[in-house]
Amino acid sequence: MATGQLFSRTTQALFYNYKQLPIQRMLDFDFLCGRETPSVAGIINPGAEGFQKLFFGQEEIAIPVHSTIEAACTAHPTADVFINFASFRSAAASSMAALKQPTIRVVAIIAEGIPMLDTKQLIAYARSNKKVVIGPATVGGIQAGAFKIGDTAGTIDNIVQCKLYRPGSVGFVSKSGGMSNEMYNTIARVTDGIYEGIAIGGDVFPGSTLSDHILRFNNIPQVKMMVVLGELGGRDEYSLVEALKQGKVNKPVVAWVSGTCARLFKSEVQFGHAGAKSGGEMESAQGKNQALRDAGAIVPTSYEAFEAVIKETFDKLVEQGKITPLKEVMPPQIPEDLNSAIKSGKVRAPTHIISTISDDRGEEPCYAGVPMSSIVERGYGVGDVISLLWFKRSLPRYCTHFIEICIMLCADHGPCVSGAHNTIVTARAGKDLVSSLVSGLLTIGPRFGGAIDDAARYFKDAYDRGLTPYEFVEGMKKKGIRVPGIGHRIKRGDNRDKRVELLQRFARTHFPSVKYMEYAIQVETYTLSKANNLVLNVDGAIGSLFLDLLAGSGMFSKQEIDEIVEIGYLNGLFVLARSIGLIGHTFDQKRLKQPLYRHPWEDVLYTK
Repeated sequence: MATGQLFSRTTQALFYNYKQLPIQRMLDFDFLCGRETPSVAGIINPGAEGFQKLFFGQEEIAIPVHSTIEAACTAHPTADVFINFASFRSAAASSMAALKQPTIRVVAIIAEGIPMLDTKQLIAYARSNKKVVIGPATVGGIQAGAFKIGDTAGTIDNIVQCKLYRPGSVGFVSKSGGMSNEMYNTIARVTDGIYEGIAIGGDVFPGSTLSDHILRFNNIPQVKMMVVLGELGGRDEYSLVEALKQGKVNKPVVAWVSGTCARLFKSEVQFGHAGAKSGGEMESAQGKNQALRDAGAIVPTSYEAFEAVIKETFDKLVEQGKITPLKEVMPPQIPEDLNSAIKSGKVRAPTHIISTISDDRGEEPCYAGVPMSSIVERGYGVGDVISLLWFKRSLPRYCTHFIEICIMLCADHGPCVSGAHNTIVTARAGKDLVSSLVSGLLTIGPRFGGAIDDAARYFKDAYDRGLTPYEFVEGMKKKGIRVPGIGHRIKRGDNRDKRVELLQRFARTHFPSVKYMEYAIQVETYTLSKANNLVLNVDGAIGSLFLDLLAGSGMFSKQEIDEIVEIGYLNGLFVLARSIGLIGHTFDQKRLKQPLYRHPWEDVLYTK
C-alpha cells in the first residue's frame, strides 16, 4: 500500500445506499472547509434514479441518484472514493463491484459483521489491484480541511472544536471510530491538530492495517508526527513494530494499545469489536505496548498519560523548528436547518397548508378529532365519515342515513348519460381507471348532475324571501333562467321518479322539518300546470331536502348553511356518488374487453 495522501480538497465520492444525515454532514464539512465543489458527486440507490436535494452551505443543490454502481461511475469518472453504507448482507458484493470499477481508488465499508471470507477476498483483490479498503466496521476517515467520509468526527460542533476544518501536523490511525472522535479532540487540545485521521475498523481482518497508514503518513511531508491507538486482540500492531524496527518510519510515533484492564478478568473477555479479544500474551494490550516501546515508539504508561506524551512530542518538534505553529482562522458559520431551528425555538416559520378536518400526526389518523379506531368501533358508516370530513361534526343518524341513501340513488343512471358515456369511450380507448373516471366527472356541471347546489340556492332564496311559487317561477323566467331541479327528459307528472319519492318518504318519516321540500313540491305543482315534464327531479329533491337537513338538525347556523350551499357541498355529494358508477362502467368495459369506440356515421347529421 504505502504511497501517500489518499484525499485532497478536490476529492469526490460516490455514496452507496442513500442516508441523508451522513451525506449532509459531508456537505456541511465541505462548506466549513471552503471547498468549491461538493465532495459527494453522486448517490447510488439500487432501483432508484433521479436527484436528491441537499444543502451546500446556504445553497440547495440536487445530487444525481443512480440505480447501479456502473452507471454512477460512468457518469462521474472523477469520483474515485466509494462510501458504502450497505448492510452487512450486501456490503461485500457491492464493495467488490466498486473495486472492479477502473475509476474507484478507495472503498470505505461502514457495515460490521461481514463474513470473514468475503472480507479476505476484498482485501486480496484490492491489494493486487493497488486499491485501498477502509473497514469493514469503520466510521471512515478524514483529511482535515479537505474531505471526510460519512459520519467521521461526528457533528459540526465537534469538528469545529477539534479544528478539523483546517489541516494540522498529526497523522492519526485507530481501530475504533468512536475513540477516533475522542482522540481528534485530545490531539487538537495539545497540538495544531490532525492532518489526516483513519479508523481502520474493528473487525478481525481490516481492509487496511495500522502500519499501512503509518507508512503512508511517513510519506506525506505535511505530517510531522503520528499517533496510533490500537486495541487488544489480533496481531495487527506487530506489523507496525516490524516497520519501526526496520527503520521504515522516520517520524515520531506516539502509540497506545487499549485493553490493559483485560487482565483484571479471570476469563477471556470479548470487548466491543470483533477483533478485540485477547488470544494470548502477544495479543494482550500489555504485550503490544511493550513491543511498540521496544521498537522505538513513544508509549505512555497509561491511557491517562497519552495526552501528555502527545503534547511533549509535539512541543519538541516545534522547538526543533520542524513544526511552525499555525495562525488560527475562524471557519464560516454553517446555516442551521429550519427544522432544528424551529425545535430549539430560534425561529418562527409560517405553515403552507391549513387543515381542520383530519390529523395524521398521532398514533392513528383522526377525522374531525375522532380517532380511526373509534369510527370502526362505533360502527360508523360512509355517511358518518362524510359528516366528519365535510361538515366537521358528527351528525344524527337520520342525517348520515339520508346521505348514504343519496349516494346509493345517485351512483349510476345507466350508460347513456353523458358522464357514463365519456367514461365508457375513454375506457374503450385503453386508458387507465383514473383517466376514465375523470373523463366522466368532467361532464358534471350545470347541465348534468350539477344542479343540486343551484336548486338548493334558488329554493332557499325564494322560500326565505316569502315568494309564492308563481312569483318564483315567473321571476326566473323573466331572467331567462331555468328553474334548477325542475324538469326531466323521461319522467312526467303521471310517471314520477322513484328516487324522488323514496327521498321524500324518508324525510317525512325522519326529518324534524321539511319546509323546503314542501316548498319545492308547491313549485312543482305550478310548473306541472305548464308542462307535464316539469317535475321535481332528483337534483331538486336532494337540494331542497339537504336544506331541511341542515336547518332541521339544529347543528348549523344560517351563515354556515349559506356557506355550504355556496361552496358546492351538495354537488360534491353527486360527484362522490356518481364516481361509484363511473368506476363500475370502467371495469365493465375492461372486463368485456370492448374495442375502441367509433361513433356511427348514420348517427351524425352531415350538413353545410
